[in-house]
Amino acid sequence: MLDLKVSLLNIYLIKPHEMYIEERVRAIMEDMTGRGVLIKPVVVERGEFVLLDGHHRFEALKRLGISIIPAVLVDYWDPRIVVKSWVNGATCSKQEVIRRALRGDLFPPRTTRHVFIDGLYEKHISEIVPEVNINISNLKALTR
Repeated sequence: MLDLKVSLLNIYLIKPHEMYIEERVRAIMEDMTGRGVLIKPVVVERGEFVLLDGHHRFEALKRLGISIIPAVLVDYWDPRIVVKSWVNGATCSKQEVIRRALRGDLFPPRTTRHVFIDGLYEKHISEIVPEVNINISNLKALTR
């Protein structure tokens, strides 16, 4: 299994590689403020701090004024982490994900799908990261 330790990162270090869907960001913000809790951390490549999973959560947290966020840092070059596409027939490489993030040349929303493959099973990367269930007000307090 991967090392899935949750760390607290400055949100401004993280580089998205995809655009987000505005309606989805608003719905997540509403859910976070209603519940008062962030359930899942974002997933970030540990070398360049490229955001792999959680673009909508990331943007929602940013808009809520939170600058310190829970993130799972992963070794993106681990062969068990594979980048696929939500779009049938589309392909994308890990190198392209990193390149686009570093240049700010973002993919359209929901282009990439990062999965973890171990033996006989394949799971979306968000399915293997632990829940954090951290209070939004605690995250805001870290920001001050």
